[in-house]
Amino acid sequence: MAWYFTLAIGLAILVALFMTGAPIFLAFLIIIVSGVLFVLGDAGFGMVINSIYQTATTGSLGTIPLFVLLGEILFRSGCMEVLLNSIDKLVGRIRGRQYVLSISISTVLGALSGSAIAVGAMLSRSLLPIMRSRGYNAELSVGTILGGACLAPIIPPSILAIIIGTLADVSIASLLIAGVIPGLILAALFIVYCLIKVRLDPSLAPADEDLSAVPWREKLKAVGGLIPFSIVIFMVMGLILLGVATPSESAATGVLGAIITAGYYRKLSWRMLWEATGEAALLSAVILIIFASAVMFTQLLAFTGATAGLTQAVTALDANRWVLFFAMMALPFILCMFIDQLGLMLVVIPVYVPILKVLEFDPVWFWLIFLVNITLGAITPPFGYVIFAVKAATPDVTMNQIFRACWPFVWITVFGMLIFTVFPDTVTVLPRLFD
Repeated sequence: MAWYFTLAIGLAILVALFMTGAPIFLAFLIIIVSGVLFVLGDAGFGMVINSIYQTATTGSLGTIPLFVLLGEILFRSGCMEVLLNSIDKLVGRIRGRQYVLSISISTVLGALSGSAIAVGAMLSRSLLPIMRSRGYNAELSVGTILGGACLAPIIPPSILAIIIGTLADVSIASLLIAGVIPGLILAALFIVYCLIKVRLDPSLAPADEDLSAVPWREKLKAVGGLIPFSIVIFMVMGLILLGVATPSESAATGVLGAIITAGYYRKLSWRMLWEATGEAALLSAVILIIFASAVMFTQLLAFTGATAGLTQAVTALDANRWVLFFAMMALPFILCMFIDQLGLMLVVIPVYVPILKVLEFDPVWFWLIFLVNITLGAITPPFGYVIFAVKAATPDVTMNQIFRACWPFVWITVFGMLIFTVFPDTVTVLPRLFD
């Protein structure tokens, strides 16, 4: 059977399994075991064992459970209230400041956890009820939380960046650093959009909103409240930027910083640590199983001739490489509306790697834009999982309202991707400086 028929059938079965709602790791295992039996027979199961061993002994993947544990400790310790109050005072008394607060705190939380669903769920439970009770527009409030949540996987630390870097054989440190400026640019675009909306339609913010200035003493106190969180961010990203630690080492120091922060706010307990460790271990095990399956999928592509066939097909095309670039970005953007982003990412990356070598794009630049693109799957209807997290926290908000709320932030992010494409230095300048 020709390689393209084998590839098409395999991908169709995998997509069908995803759409049944089956767990990602189970869907991957089914397609991998079936593919090994079909292509290689019983002898191919040695490859399965080798892929599991290769994944289990990949040092860079040790970063994943540590970053997951860091986020779990911070969220379970309850010290997010301090962060919320401090940023609220620092934002100042501008019209519609709660929208700015929502995006600002999402940016900080993204630099602490890297999990979109964690940020979305936490803000939906804590900040959204406050915004609605104060008279802020429900739809725009939900939109800021959805948009802010999708910043988390872009701003380091990012588990998705680690997975992409490992699968695509790109420097994980460079990919993490590359997300800093794009994440901040997107946050700024979100804030500008909200302020313009409020300026054009004052009814989106409460008319009796307190616009009096915050005393300097209160602002200094707020800065003091952020110092422990700033230390955690420095222990993660600062050490990488300074070249003192690898991503795995900085993740470990970040966990230590999270424990110290929880202790500083008197939120540290053995029970909290036990629950955080257990949840981190469970999630990390699932991610590593999926990763092992992705490694096997890459090997199957090579055995069936799909990798070589794709490379030859792209080489033979007369299309401009920028046309191919936009096609490669359009595919995950559309498919992420229907398929889990992690599962799609693990399927697409092995296919894109040989094509990218032919097109000769900067790998850090390409995979960072791909990361931004793939994160949109979390807030894109109809199956974005952050959407469902927000819905679970606000049952009185309809799905139609949530869907309408997310689209402006989706298109702003797409505009941001266009900026990163036209001005590649926004992505590559920091990795070059700290290389």
